[in-house]
Amino acid sequence: MAKFDMNDDNVVVIIGTGAGGGVLANELAQKGVKVVAFEAGGRHLPEDYVNDEWGSFAQISWLDTRTTSGNFRLAKDFSGLPSWIVKAVGGSTIHWAGASLRFQEHEWKARTTYGDVQGASLLDWPIDGEELAPYYSKAEEKLRVTRTGDREGLPGNNNYKVFEAGAKKLGYKDVHTGRMAINSRDYDDYAACQQTGFCFQGCKWGAKWSSAYHDIPLGEATGNLEVRENAQALKIEHDDTGKVTGVLYADKDGNQHLQKARIVCVAGNSVESPRLLLNSASNMFPDGLANSSGQVGRNYMRHMTGSVYAVFDQPVRMWRGTTMAGIITDESRHDPSRGFVGGYEMETLSIGLPFMAAFLDPGSWGREFATALDSYENMAGMWLVGEDMPQETNRITLNHDIKDQHGLPTPNVHFDDHPNDVAMRNHAYQQGMAIYDAMGATRAFPTPPYPSTHNMGTNRMSEKPRDGVVNRWGQSHDVKNLFVSDGSQFTTGAAENPTLTIVALAIRQADRIASEMSKGNI
Repeated sequence: MAKFDMNDDNVVVIIGTGAGGGVLANELAQKGVKVVAFEAGGRHLPEDYVNDEWGSFAQISWLDTRTTSGNFRLAKDFSGLPSWIVKAVGGSTIHWAGASLRFQEHEWKARTTYGDVQGASLLDWPIDGEELAPYYSKAEEKLRVTRTGDREGLPGNNNYKVFEAGAKKLGYKDVHTGRMAINSRDYDDYAACQQTGFCFQGCKWGAKWSSAYHDIPLGEATGNLEVRENAQALKIEHDDTGKVTGVLYADKDGNQHLQKARIVCVAGNSVESPRLLLNSASNMFPDGLANSSGQVGRNYMRHMTGSVYAVFDQPVRMWRGTTMAGIITDESRHDPSRGFVGGYEMETLSIGLPFMAAFLDPGSWGREFATALDSYENMAGMWLVGEDMPQETNRITLNHDIKDQHGLPTPNVHFDDHPNDVAMRNHAYQQGMAIYDAMGATRAFPTPPYPSTHNMGTNRMSEKPRDGVVNRWGQSHDVKNLFVSDGSQFTTGAAENPTLTIVALAIRQADRIASEMSKGNI
Protein backbone atom coordinates (compact mmCIF):
# COMPACT_ATOMS: atom_id res chain seq x y z
CA MET A 1 0.00 0.00 0.00
CA ALA A 2 1.29 3.43 -0.92
CA LYS A 3 1.83 5.94 1.87
CA PHE A 4 2.67 9.53 1.06
CA ASP A 5 4.24 12.13 3.30
CA MET A 6 2.06 14.91 4.71
CA ASN A 7 4.50 17.45 3.26
CA ASP A 8 4.49 15.97 -0.24
CA ASP A 9 3.06 18.88 -2.20
CA ASN A 10 3.13 17.01 -5.48
CA VAL A 11 0.17 14.72 -4.70
CA VAL A 12 -3.39 15.15 -5.90
CA VAL A 13 -5.75 15.11 -2.93
CA ILE A 14 -9.23 13.78 -3.65
CA ILE A 15 -11.95 14.23 -1.03
CA GLY A 16 -14.46 11.38 -1.33
CA THR A 17 -14.23 7.90 -2.86
CA GLY A 18 -17.61 7.40 -4.54
CA ALA A 19 -18.60 7.41 -8.20
CA GLY A 20 -16.66 10.62 -8.84
CA GLY A 21 -13.76 10.53 -6.38
CA GLY A 22 -13.15 6.79 -6.44
CA VAL A 23 -13.07 6.61 -10.22
CA LEU A 24 -10.94 9.74 -10.52
CA ALA A 25 -8.46 8.34 -7.98
CA ASN A 26 -8.06 5.10 -9.93
CA GLU A 27 -7.86 6.78 -13.33
CA LEU A 28 -5.13 9.15 -12.14
CA ALA A 29 -3.24 6.38 -10.36
CA GLN A 30 -3.27 4.32 -13.55
CA LYS A 31 -1.62 7.28 -15.31
CA GLY A 32 1.18 7.42 -12.75
CA VAL A 33 -0.18 10.35 -10.76
CA LYS A 34 0.31 10.20 -6.99
CA VAL A 35 -3.06 10.42 -5.21
CA VAL A 36 -4.16 10.71 -1.59
CA ALA A 37 -7.90 10.08 -1.22
CA PHE A 38 -9.75 11.04 1.95
CA GLU A 39 -12.81 9.06 2.99
CA ALA A 40 -14.86 10.25 5.96
CA GLY A 41 -16.03 6.71 6.73
CA GLY A 42 -14.44 3.30 7.09
CA ARG A 43 -14.01 0.47 4.62
CA HIS A 44 -16.71 -2.15 4.16
CA LEU A 45 -16.44 -4.86 1.52
CA PRO A 46 -18.82 -7.55 0.21
CA GLU A 47 -17.85 -10.08 2.85
CA ASP A 48 -19.15 -7.87 5.66
CA TYR A 49 -22.17 -6.24 4.03
CA VAL A 50 -25.32 -6.86 6.06
CA ASN A 51 -28.32 -8.36 4.24
CA ASP A 52 -30.72 -6.63 6.58
CA GLU A 53 -32.21 -3.22 5.93
CA TRP A 54 -31.83 -1.63 9.33
CA GLY A 55 -28.56 -3.38 10.07
CA SER A 56 -27.08 -2.16 6.81
CA PHE A 57 -28.47 1.32 7.38
CA ALA A 58 -26.57 1.52 10.67
CA GLN A 59 -23.40 0.13 9.09
CA ILE A 60 -22.89 2.37 6.07
CA SER A 61 -25.19 5.42 6.21
CA TRP A 62 -23.98 8.98 6.70
CA LEU A 63 -25.64 9.81 10.01
CA ASP A 64 -23.84 13.04 10.93
CA THR A 65 -26.09 15.89 11.99
CA ARG A 66 -27.85 17.86 9.28
CA THR A 67 -30.76 20.24 9.37
CA THR A 68 -33.49 20.95 6.85
CA SER A 69 -35.84 23.69 5.76
CA GLY A 70 -38.31 24.27 2.96
CA ASN A 71 -41.64 22.78 1.98
CA PHE A 72 -40.38 19.41 0.79
CA ARG A 73 -41.65 16.38 2.64
CA LEU A 74 -38.29 15.34 4.04
CA ALA A 75 -37.93 18.51 6.11
CA LYS A 76 -40.87 17.22 8.16
CA ASP A 77 -40.61 13.45 8.00
CA PHE A 78 -36.82 12.92 7.83
CA SER A 79 -35.43 16.18 9.15
CA GLY A 80 -32.13 14.63 10.19
CA LEU A 81 -31.77 12.57 7.02
CA PRO A 82 -32.45 14.85 4.04
CA SER A 83 -29.93 13.02 1.89
CA TRP A 84 -29.48 9.32 2.51
CA ILE A 85 -25.95 8.62 1.32
CA VAL A 86 -23.14 6.30 2.39
CA LYS A 87 -20.23 7.18 4.67
CA ALA A 88 -17.68 4.54 3.67
CA VAL A 89 -15.03 3.82 1.08
CA GLY A 90 -16.97 3.66 -2.18
CA GLY A 91 -19.54 6.19 -1.05
CA SER A 92 -23.04 5.72 -2.38
CA THR A 93 -21.84 3.28 -5.05
CA ILE A 94 -22.34 0.73 -2.26
CA HIS A 95 -25.95 1.76 -1.83
CA TRP A 96 -27.02 2.59 -5.40
CA ALA A 97 -29.32 0.36 -7.43
CA GLY A 98 -27.10 0.23 -10.53
CA ALA A 99 -29.25 2.00 -13.16
CA SER A 100 -26.85 3.46 -15.74
CA LEU A 101 -28.45 5.73 -18.33
CA ARG A 102 -27.02 8.33 -20.69
CA PHE A 103 -28.51 11.80 -20.77
CA GLN A 104 -30.64 12.56 -23.81
CA GLU A 105 -29.28 15.20 -26.19
CA HIS A 106 -31.89 17.84 -25.38
CA GLU A 107 -31.14 17.58 -21.65
CA TRP A 108 -27.68 19.08 -22.08
CA LYS A 109 -29.31 22.29 -23.27
CA ALA A 110 -32.23 22.67 -20.85
CA ARG A 111 -32.31 26.47 -20.95
CA THR A 112 -32.44 26.49 -24.74
CA THR A 113 -34.90 23.60 -24.93
CA TYR A 114 -37.33 24.54 -22.15
CA GLY A 115 -37.12 28.31 -22.45
CA ASP A 116 -37.74 30.66 -19.56
CA VAL A 117 -39.38 28.62 -16.79
CA GLN A 118 -40.53 31.02 -14.10
CA GLY A 119 -38.73 30.50 -10.81
CA ALA A 120 -36.16 28.12 -12.31
CA SER A 121 -32.46 28.95 -12.76
CA LEU A 122 -32.03 26.84 -15.88
CA LEU A 123 -28.70 26.93 -17.69
CA ASP A 124 -27.25 25.05 -20.64
CA TRP A 125 -24.34 22.73 -19.88
CA PRO A 126 -21.07 23.93 -21.43
CA ILE A 127 -20.63 20.40 -22.86
CA ASP A 128 -22.96 18.09 -24.78
CA GLY A 129 -23.66 14.45 -25.44
CA GLU A 130 -21.41 14.24 -28.47
CA GLU A 131 -18.41 15.37 -26.45
CA LEU A 132 -19.17 12.99 -23.61
CA ALA A 133 -20.08 10.01 -25.83
CA PRO A 134 -16.61 8.37 -25.83
CA TYR A 135 -16.43 8.77 -22.06
CA TYR A 136 -19.90 7.29 -21.68
CA SER A 137 -18.63 4.28 -23.63
CA LYS A 138 -15.60 3.98 -21.33
CA ALA A 139 -17.86 4.27 -18.30
CA GLU A 140 -20.19 1.56 -19.63
CA GLU A 141 -17.22 -0.77 -20.11
CA LYS A 142 -15.89 -0.01 -16.63
CA LEU A 143 -19.29 -0.63 -15.04
CA ARG A 144 -20.12 -3.56 -17.39
CA VAL A 145 -23.50 -2.00 -18.08
CA THR A 146 -26.08 -4.44 -19.42
CA ARG A 147 -27.58 -3.84 -22.86
CA THR A 148 -24.43 -2.02 -23.93
CA GLY A 149 -21.56 -3.62 -25.81
CA ASP A 150 -22.26 -7.34 -26.05
CA ARG A 151 -23.76 -7.62 -22.57
CA GLU A 152 -27.25 -9.07 -22.29
CA GLY A 153 -29.92 -7.68 -20.01
CA LEU A 154 -30.76 -9.03 -16.58
CA PRO A 155 -33.72 -11.39 -16.23
CA GLY A 156 -37.06 -9.95 -15.19
CA ASN A 157 -38.49 -10.92 -11.82
CA ASN A 158 -42.20 -11.00 -10.96
CA ASN A 159 -42.19 -7.30 -10.12
CA TYR A 160 -40.86 -6.58 -13.61
CA LYS A 161 -43.33 -8.93 -15.32
CA VAL A 162 -46.30 -7.09 -13.80
CA PHE A 163 -44.68 -3.76 -14.68
CA GLU A 164 -43.92 -4.76 -18.29
CA ALA A 165 -47.34 -6.27 -18.98
CA GLY A 166 -49.17 -3.22 -17.64
CA ALA A 167 -46.91 -0.86 -19.57
CA LYS A 168 -47.56 -2.65 -22.84
CA LYS A 169 -51.30 -2.60 -22.23
CA LEU A 170 -51.03 1.18 -21.97
CA GLY A 171 -49.07 1.34 -25.22
CA TYR A 172 -45.60 2.03 -23.88
CA LYS A 173 -42.87 0.83 -26.23
CA ASP A 174 -39.48 1.28 -24.55
CA VAL A 175 -39.76 -1.23 -21.70
CA HIS A 176 -36.99 -3.60 -20.59
CA THR A 177 -34.94 -4.68 -17.57
CA GLY A 178 -32.70 -1.70 -17.89
CA ARG A 179 -29.12 -0.72 -18.48
CA MET A 180 -27.67 -1.83 -15.18
CA ALA A 181 -24.14 -1.85 -13.75
CA ILE A 182 -24.83 -5.38 -12.51
CA ASN A 183 -23.19 -8.41 -14.11
CA SER A 184 -25.61 -10.40 -16.22
CA ARG A 185 -22.98 -13.14 -16.60
CA ASP A 186 -19.87 -14.30 -14.75
CA TYR A 187 -16.62 -12.47 -15.35
CA ASP A 188 -13.13 -13.58 -14.35
CA ASP A 189 -13.17 -11.63 -11.13
CA TYR A 190 -16.85 -11.24 -10.22
CA ALA A 191 -19.95 -13.41 -10.35
CA ALA A 192 -23.18 -12.74 -12.17
CA CYS A 193 -26.11 -11.32 -10.23
CA GLN A 194 -27.50 -13.94 -7.85
CA GLN A 195 -30.87 -12.15 -7.52
CA THR A 196 -30.45 -11.85 -3.75
CA GLY A 197 -32.50 -8.66 -3.59
CA PHE A 198 -30.32 -6.57 -1.23
CA CYS A 199 -28.84 -4.21 -3.81
CA PHE A 200 -29.30 -1.17 -1.54
CA GLN A 201 -27.43 -2.88 1.30
CA GLY A 202 -24.26 -3.63 -0.68
CA CYS A 203 -23.85 -6.48 -3.15
CA LYS A 204 -22.33 -9.45 -1.34
CA TRP A 205 -21.46 -11.04 -4.69
CA GLY A 206 -19.63 -8.06 -6.15
CA ALA A 207 -21.91 -8.37 -9.16
CA LYS A 208 -22.95 -4.72 -8.88
CA TRP A 209 -20.21 -2.24 -9.69
CA SER A 210 -18.92 -0.18 -6.79
CA SER A 211 -15.77 1.90 -6.59
CA ALA A 212 -15.27 0.28 -3.15
CA TYR A 213 -14.21 -3.06 -4.59
CA HIS A 214 -13.50 -2.24 -8.23
CA ASP A 215 -11.72 1.07 -8.79
CA ILE A 216 -10.19 1.64 -5.35
CA PRO A 217 -8.32 -1.71 -5.17
CA LEU A 218 -7.15 -1.30 -8.78
CA GLY A 219 -5.80 2.15 -8.00
CA GLU A 220 -4.11 0.94 -4.80
CA ALA A 221 -2.44 -1.90 -6.74
CA THR A 222 -0.51 0.64 -8.84
CA GLY A 223 1.29 1.97 -5.77
CA ASN A 224 0.14 5.47 -6.67
CA LEU A 225 -3.00 5.65 -4.49
CA GLU A 226 -3.27 5.97 -0.74
CA VAL A 227 -6.78 5.91 0.74
CA ARG A 228 -7.07 7.41 4.21
CA GLU A 229 -10.17 6.06 5.89
CA ASN A 230 -12.07 7.84 8.67
CA ALA A 231 -10.52 11.09 7.47
CA GLN A 232 -13.00 13.98 7.57
CA ALA A 233 -11.92 16.97 5.46
CA LEU A 234 -12.34 20.17 7.47
CA LYS A 235 -10.87 22.96 5.36
CA ILE A 236 -9.01 23.51 2.11
CA GLU A 237 -5.98 25.75 2.61
CA HIS A 238 -4.56 28.24 0.09
CA ASP A 239 -1.59 30.58 -0.28
CA ASP A 240 -1.40 34.36 -0.77
CA THR A 241 -2.04 33.97 -4.51
CA GLY A 242 -5.26 32.00 -3.94
CA LYS A 243 -3.75 28.71 -5.09
CA VAL A 244 -4.86 25.76 -2.93
CA THR A 245 -1.99 24.17 -1.03
CA GLY A 246 -3.48 21.38 1.04
CA VAL A 247 -6.35 19.98 3.07
CA LEU A 248 -6.83 20.07 6.83
CA TYR A 249 -8.54 16.89 8.02
CA ALA A 250 -9.43 15.04 11.20
CA ASP A 251 -8.60 11.39 11.75
CA LYS A 252 -10.84 8.87 13.54
CA ASP A 253 -9.60 10.09 16.94
CA GLY A 254 -10.33 13.73 16.11
CA ASN A 255 -6.67 14.66 15.67
CA GLN A 256 -6.10 17.23 12.94
CA HIS A 257 -3.52 16.94 10.16
CA LEU A 258 -2.59 18.98 7.11
CA GLN A 259 -1.89 17.13 3.87
CA LYS A 260 -0.17 19.33 1.32
CA ALA A 261 -1.28 19.06 -2.28
CA ARG A 262 -0.55 20.14 -5.83
CA ILE A 263 -4.22 19.81 -6.79
CA VAL A 264 -7.37 19.30 -4.70
CA CYS A 265 -10.48 17.58 -6.09
CA VAL A 266 -13.70 17.78 -4.10
CA ALA A 267 -16.01 14.76 -4.47
CA GLY A 268 -18.00 14.60 -1.26
CA ASN A 269 -21.55 14.67 -2.70
CA SER A 270 -23.84 17.64 -3.28
CA VAL A 271 -24.21 18.33 0.44
CA GLU A 272 -20.70 17.87 1.80
CA SER A 273 -18.82 19.36 -1.18
CA PRO A 274 -20.37 22.85 -0.97
CA ARG A 275 -20.25 22.64 2.82
CA LEU A 276 -16.47 22.13 2.64
CA LEU A 277 -16.02 25.05 0.26
CA LEU A 278 -18.15 27.29 2.48
CA ASN A 279 -16.24 26.16 5.58
CA SER A 280 -12.99 27.05 3.74
CA ALA A 281 -13.77 30.76 3.77
CA SER A 282 -10.82 33.09 4.38
CA ASN A 283 -9.92 36.78 4.15
CA MET A 284 -9.28 36.28 0.42
CA PHE A 285 -12.46 34.22 -0.03
CA PRO A 286 -14.84 35.66 2.59
CA ASP A 287 -17.94 33.97 1.12
CA GLY A 288 -16.32 30.58 0.76
CA LEU A 289 -13.63 29.09 -1.44
CA ALA A 290 -14.37 29.28 -5.19
CA ASN A 291 -17.49 31.32 -4.49
CA SER A 292 -16.96 34.68 -6.19
CA SER A 293 -20.18 34.01 -8.12
CA GLY A 294 -22.16 33.34 -4.93
CA GLN A 295 -23.26 30.05 -6.52
CA VAL A 296 -21.61 27.58 -4.13
CA GLY A 297 -24.41 25.63 -2.48
CA ARG A 298 -27.13 26.91 -4.79
CA ASN A 299 -29.29 25.06 -7.35
CA TYR A 300 -29.57 21.90 -5.25
CA MET A 301 -31.45 19.23 -7.21
CA ARG A 302 -32.63 15.83 -6.00
CA HIS A 303 -34.79 14.71 -8.94
CA MET A 304 -38.56 14.65 -8.99
CA THR A 305 -39.30 11.37 -7.22
CA GLY A 306 -42.15 9.36 -5.80
CA SER A 307 -43.33 5.75 -5.87
CA VAL A 308 -46.43 3.79 -6.76
CA TYR A 309 -47.30 0.49 -5.10
CA ALA A 310 -50.21 -1.77 -5.96
CA VAL A 311 -51.84 -4.81 -4.42
CA PHE A 312 -53.06 -7.77 -6.46
CA ASP A 313 -55.20 -10.79 -5.64
CA GLN A 314 -52.25 -13.15 -6.20
CA PRO A 315 -48.72 -13.09 -4.73
CA VAL A 316 -46.06 -11.08 -6.55
CA ARG A 317 -43.24 -11.30 -4.01
CA MET A 318 -41.52 -8.25 -5.49
CA TRP A 319 -38.52 -8.60 -3.17
CA ARG A 320 -37.28 -11.66 -5.05
CA GLY A 321 -34.67 -10.60 -7.59
CA THR A 322 -32.76 -7.45 -8.44
CA THR A 323 -34.10 -4.41 -6.61
CA MET A 324 -34.35 -2.20 -9.69
CA ALA A 325 -34.15 -4.02 -13.00
CA GLY A 326 -36.99 -2.62 -15.05
CA ILE A 327 -37.58 0.69 -16.80
CA ILE A 328 -40.09 2.52 -18.96
CA THR A 329 -38.45 5.45 -20.75
CA ASP A 330 -41.35 6.63 -22.95
CA GLU A 331 -42.22 9.48 -20.58
CA SER A 332 -38.64 10.81 -20.47
CA ARG A 333 -39.24 12.87 -23.61
CA HIS A 334 -39.75 16.63 -23.53
CA ASP A 335 -43.45 17.19 -24.25
CA PRO A 336 -44.90 20.38 -22.72
CA SER A 337 -48.43 19.31 -23.72
CA ARG A 338 -48.41 17.16 -20.57
CA GLY A 339 -48.26 20.34 -18.47
CA PHE A 340 -44.56 20.39 -17.59
CA VAL A 341 -41.13 20.61 -19.19
CA GLY A 342 -38.67 17.73 -19.17
CA GLY A 343 -39.59 14.14 -18.53
CA TYR A 344 -39.38 11.19 -16.17
CA GLU A 345 -38.56 7.49 -16.01
CA MET A 346 -40.55 4.74 -14.33
CA GLU A 347 -38.35 2.07 -12.75
CA THR A 348 -39.20 -1.10 -10.84
CA LEU A 349 -38.45 -0.88 -7.14
CA SER A 350 -38.86 -3.23 -4.24
CA ILE A 351 -38.06 -2.42 -0.65
CA GLY A 352 -38.30 -4.77 2.27
CA LEU A 353 -41.05 -4.80 4.83
CA PRO A 354 -39.03 -2.86 7.46
CA PHE A 355 -38.37 0.04 5.09
CA MET A 356 -41.89 -0.17 3.67
CA ALA A 357 -43.23 0.36 7.17
CA ALA A 358 -40.98 3.39 7.65
CA PHE A 359 -41.35 5.04 4.25
CA LEU A 360 -44.90 4.23 3.14
CA ASP A 361 -46.31 7.07 5.19
CA PRO A 362 -44.13 7.95 8.19
CA GLY A 363 -46.05 8.66 11.37
CA SER A 364 -49.26 7.11 10.07
CA TRP A 365 -51.12 4.16 11.44
CA GLY A 366 -54.61 2.74 11.31
CA ARG A 367 -56.53 0.34 9.13
CA GLU A 368 -55.49 1.72 5.74
CA PHE A 369 -51.80 1.67 6.63
CA ALA A 370 -51.94 -1.74 8.36
CA THR A 371 -53.82 -3.44 5.52
CA ALA A 372 -51.22 -2.18 3.06
CA LEU A 373 -48.48 -3.89 5.05
CA ASP A 374 -50.63 -7.01 5.42
CA SER A 375 -50.76 -7.17 1.62
CA TYR A 376 -46.99 -6.94 1.17
CA GLU A 377 -46.65 -10.40 -0.43
CA ASN A 378 -49.15 -9.43 -3.15
CA MET A 379 -47.58 -6.04 -3.79
CA ALA A 380 -45.73 -4.67 -6.84
CA GLY A 381 -43.85 -1.39 -6.86
CA MET A 382 -42.17 1.22 -9.01
CA TRP A 383 -40.09 4.35 -8.50
CA LEU A 384 -40.66 7.56 -10.42
CA VAL A 385 -37.64 9.71 -11.25
CA GLY A 386 -37.63 12.84 -13.38
CA GLU A 387 -35.88 16.10 -14.06
CA ASP A 388 -36.49 18.66 -11.34
CA MET A 389 -35.96 22.36 -11.85
CA PRO A 390 -32.84 24.00 -10.44
CA GLN A 391 -33.67 26.94 -8.20
CA GLU A 392 -31.14 29.30 -6.67
CA THR A 393 -33.07 29.24 -3.40
CA ASN A 394 -32.74 25.45 -3.13
CA ARG A 395 -29.38 25.35 -1.50
CA ILE A 396 -26.90 24.08 1.05
CA THR A 397 -25.93 26.63 3.68
CA LEU A 398 -24.03 26.51 6.97
CA ASN A 399 -26.05 26.24 10.16
CA HIS A 400 -23.85 28.14 12.62
CA ASP A 401 -26.16 27.30 15.51
CA ILE A 402 -25.44 23.57 15.34
CA LYS A 403 -21.87 22.27 15.22
CA ASP A 404 -20.60 18.85 14.26
CA GLN A 405 -18.20 16.66 16.24
CA HIS A 406 -15.27 18.73 14.95
CA GLY A 407 -16.80 22.07 15.94
CA LEU A 408 -17.75 23.08 12.40
CA PRO A 409 -21.15 24.40 11.32
CA THR A 410 -23.41 21.65 10.03
CA PRO A 411 -25.05 21.83 6.60
CA ASN A 412 -28.64 22.92 6.23
CA VAL A 413 -30.49 21.47 3.25
CA HIS A 414 -33.23 23.77 1.95
CA PHE A 415 -35.57 22.55 -0.77
CA ASP A 416 -38.91 23.73 -2.11
CA ASP A 417 -40.68 21.85 -4.89
CA HIS A 418 -41.01 23.84 -8.10
CA PRO A 419 -44.51 23.86 -9.67
CA ASN A 420 -43.03 21.95 -12.62
CA ASP A 421 -41.86 19.21 -10.23
CA VAL A 422 -45.33 18.94 -8.71
CA ALA A 423 -47.05 18.76 -12.11
CA MET A 424 -44.61 16.08 -13.28
CA ARG A 425 -45.05 14.02 -10.10
CA ASN A 426 -48.84 14.12 -10.39
CA HIS A 427 -48.64 12.97 -14.03
CA ALA A 428 -46.24 10.18 -13.06
CA TYR A 429 -48.50 9.04 -10.22
CA GLN A 430 -51.42 8.90 -12.63
CA GLN A 431 -49.50 6.84 -15.19
CA GLY A 432 -48.00 4.54 -12.59
CA MET A 433 -51.39 3.73 -11.11
CA ALA A 434 -52.80 3.23 -14.62
CA ILE A 435 -50.16 0.60 -15.34
CA TYR A 436 -51.19 -1.40 -12.30
CA ASP A 437 -54.90 -0.81 -12.86
CA ALA A 438 -54.45 -2.31 -16.33
CA MET A 439 -53.22 -5.48 -14.63
CA GLY A 440 -56.21 -5.72 -12.30
CA ALA A 441 -54.76 -4.19 -9.14
CA THR A 442 -57.20 -4.27 -6.24
CA ARG A 443 -55.55 -1.20 -4.79
CA ALA A 444 -52.93 1.25 -6.06
CA PHE A 445 -51.47 4.10 -4.06
CA PRO A 446 -48.84 6.76 -4.61
CA THR A 447 -46.07 7.10 -2.04
CA PRO A 448 -44.21 10.37 -1.34
CA PRO A 449 -40.44 10.72 -1.93
CA TYR A 450 -37.95 8.79 0.20
CA PRO A 451 -34.90 10.29 1.91
CA SER A 452 -32.84 8.29 -0.58
CA THR A 453 -32.41 10.35 -3.69
CA HIS A 454 -30.09 11.63 -6.40
CA ASN A 455 -28.16 14.65 -5.16
CA MET A 456 -27.00 17.07 -7.85
CA GLY A 457 -26.02 20.68 -8.38
CA THR A 458 -24.68 23.05 -5.66
CA ASN A 459 -21.32 23.58 -7.48
CA ARG A 460 -22.63 23.75 -11.00
CA MET A 461 -20.72 23.75 -14.25
CA SER A 462 -21.11 26.90 -16.36
CA GLU A 463 -19.62 28.61 -19.39
CA LYS A 464 -19.47 31.99 -17.64
CA PRO A 465 -17.88 32.32 -14.19
CA ARG A 466 -20.75 34.45 -12.91
CA ASP A 467 -23.26 31.63 -13.53
CA GLY A 468 -21.61 28.76 -11.70
CA VAL A 469 -18.68 27.38 -9.77
CA VAL A 470 -16.66 25.25 -12.22
CA ASN A 471 -15.89 25.23 -15.93
CA ARG A 472 -16.44 22.50 -18.52
CA TRP A 473 -13.71 20.37 -16.93
CA GLY A 474 -15.04 20.66 -13.39
CA GLN A 475 -12.21 23.13 -12.67
CA SER A 476 -12.98 26.05 -10.38
CA HIS A 477 -13.50 29.33 -12.20
CA ASP A 478 -11.70 31.06 -9.32
CA VAL A 479 -8.93 28.65 -8.31
CA LYS A 480 -6.94 26.94 -11.06
CA ASN A 481 -5.80 23.91 -9.06
CA LEU A 482 -9.17 23.18 -7.46
CA PHE A 483 -11.64 20.77 -9.08
CA VAL A 484 -15.12 19.46 -8.31
CA SER A 485 -15.47 15.80 -9.25
CA ASP A 486 -18.94 14.64 -8.15
CA GLY A 487 -22.60 15.23 -8.99
CA SER A 488 -22.49 18.68 -7.45
CA GLN A 489 -21.01 19.93 -10.75
CA PHE A 490 -24.23 19.06 -12.62
CA THR A 491 -25.69 22.09 -14.40
CA THR A 492 -29.11 20.45 -14.65
CA GLY A 493 -30.28 17.01 -13.57
CA ALA A 494 -31.93 15.45 -16.66
CA ALA A 495 -34.38 12.58 -16.13
CA GLU A 496 -31.78 9.83 -15.90
CA ASN A 497 -30.09 8.31 -12.86
CA PRO A 498 -26.85 10.31 -12.53
CA THR A 499 -24.11 7.80 -11.66
CA LEU A 500 -23.07 6.88 -15.21
CA THR A 501 -22.65 10.57 -16.03
CA ILE A 502 -20.63 11.18 -12.85
CA VAL A 503 -18.31 8.30 -13.80
CA ALA A 504 -17.97 9.50 -17.40
CA LEU A 505 -17.13 13.02 -16.22
CA ALA A 506 -14.54 11.62 -13.78
CA ILE A 507 -12.79 9.64 -16.53
CA ARG A 508 -12.77 12.76 -18.72
CA GLN A 509 -11.52 14.92 -15.85
CA ALA A 510 -8.68 12.50 -15.13
CA ASP A 511 -7.48 12.85 -18.73
CA ARG A 512 -7.59 16.64 -18.40
CA ILE A 513 -5.80 16.79 -15.04
CA ALA A 514 -3.03 14.39 -16.12
CA SER A 515 -2.53 16.34 -19.35
CA GLU A 516 -2.41 19.71 -17.61
CA MET A 517 -0.01 18.37 -14.97
CA SER A 518 2.35 17.01 -17.62
CA LYS A 519 2.34 20.39 -19.36
CA GLY A 520 3.06 22.16 -16.10
CA ASN A 521 -0.12 24.20 -16.33
CA ILE A 522 -1.35 23.16 -12.86
